[in-house]
Amino acid sequence: MAAIYSLYIINKLGGLIFYKDYGSKGRMDTNDSLRVASLWHSMHAISQQLSPINGCSGIELLEADTFDLHCFQSLTGTKFFVVCETGTQHMEALLKVIYELYTDYVLKNPFYEMEMPIRCELFDINLTQAIQKNRLLSSLNQLC
Repeated sequence: MAAIYSLYIINKLGGLIFYKDYGSKGRMDTNDSLRVASLWHSMHAISQQLSPINGCSGIELLEADTFDLHCFQSLTGTKFFVVCETGTQHMEALLKVIYELYTDYVLKNPFYEMEMPIRCELFDINLTQAIQKNRLLSSLNQLC
């Protein structure tokens, strides 16, 4: 079964506003997750500036030997990225679903302050359901 190891949401200034660990391997503490988010934000910004193509939106996929990192950047500059098993399919679609959940349950929450850490129970519940659904679809696709 394809595994999603972790999910990060970074605000437009590079601050980590949400982190969720889904893997049992290599769990990170808070400081490590903050460093990963900061490093990714910087690499993403540098890649936009160094790209020979005008209008480049930055790195969307980073493939390593032991993991893949898929990134989606919204028009407001908020970045959503997942660290997952190598070769995991349909992560772009999952990131867009996560973005929709973010807009529906976080941004429409009257108690949420922009650019602050996300603490919204409905977002957490629906995010868990979306991740489980994605895992189920991935495992079904592997069987076919």
